[in-house]
Amino acid sequence: MPEVTFKEKPVTLVGDDISVGDKAPDFTVLATDLSEITLSDSKGKIRLISVVPSIDTGVCDQQTRRFNEEAAKLENVEILTISVDLPFAQKRWCAAAGIDNVQTLSDHRDLDFGKKYGVAIEELRLLARAIFVVDSSDTVVYVEYVPEVSQHPNYEEAINAVKNAK
Repeated sequence: MPEVTFKEKPVTLVGDDISVGDKAPDFTVLATDLSEITLSDSKGKIRLISVVPSIDTGVCDQQTRRFNEEAAKLENVEILTISVDLPFAQKRWCAAAGIDNVQTLSDHRDLDFGKKYGVAIEELRLLARAIFVVDSSDTVVYVEYVPEVSQHPNYEEAINAVKNAK
């Protein structure tokens, strides 16, 4: 597992770590209307999965807004922002922030995504900040586990991975 800290203190990530070349594990999360969403729902598209601890915090807010802006420039790409925030809070935040190009999804119910992608923080029941790019054939083509949860991911590398994915 990658070493990750939260406010400079080491945390334990639960689940399997994902590497470039892996088949992307399917998962079930909840949309803002409480419907179940899976990775296979967007089969045939390139997926950028932006993982944030909580949409209501500064870095998570900026990360989601950045990918919302980038989404408008990309074709055949789904951007999924996943956190453990309740779906109701995600819906309220998106409405207030004018976010309409990314899909916010909740892993609150059972941490299915967090465990399958190795980003569930055992001590906090939050998700570690990470980026995964999955190509149209469900192969992972980019992975970034951000070493310090309070820091930004590498936006440029993630967007380049999306542009280079097939």
